Amino acid sequence: MIEKNSKESLAPIRVESAPLRSKIIESIRHAIEHGVLKPGDRLIEKDLCERLEVSRTSLREALRELEAEGIVARVSARGLTVVKISLHDAANIYRIRAQIEALIFQQFTENATDAQLLTLESIFAELIAAYDQGTFLAISQAKARWHNHICEIAQNQIARNILSRLTLRTAQLRNRSVVRKERQKQSIIELQALMNAIKKRDVAAASEAARRHVINASASALMTSDADQPE
Repeated sequence: MIEKNSKESLAPIRVESAPLRSKIIESIRHAIEHGVLKPGDRLIEKDLCERLEVSRTSLREALRELEAEGIVARVSARGLTVVKISLHDAANIYRIRAQIEALIFQQFTENATDAQLLTLESIFAELIAAYDQGTFLAISQAKARWHNHICEIAQNQIARNILSRLTLRTAQLRNRSVVRKERQKQSIIELQALMNAIKKRDVAAASEAARRHVINASASALMTSDADQPE
């Protein structure tokens, strides 16, 4: 169930230029990624419609798409719920993420202008400040800004779309791992090495630093995970 007083609660949908279904999907994904909706939570249509201020028809269209992506699933006697990822699937997702992130950081390092690099340094400073703050919300939001800028300059929308889906699938693991102080300290070291490689325009080092950061994040997340074991 969704806590009504949560600061990151689902917000009403405002109809703008984007299709309503896309807006609903984006809102539910955001709620899952930031821990408002947790693995195993039931998705009750009446509750979601009230919070998002949308019709059941629009909501059901969005939920069908999320179900097709494997983000939510129907469980007997419980209805539609947020999927619990298995450790086996999580490990594979992290392996794929490592390769994709290695590619986009390579492309960023190759493509970025001096001005775009300065923007990244500013975003990086915000990211480190978020780690110092130590909350999952601050870190996840800063990480999102960091990745958005990297993907935009890398000019690889396909990788960006894939990463968005993969990151969502492992959200339940990251929520637990990223707030561990020892992992936060190690992440800062890894990200600083990555930033240094980018500033030196060392394409190979940037790519490897990005890959290594995801591999280390995977080890931490899987170690602290209570995800379902594969059957």
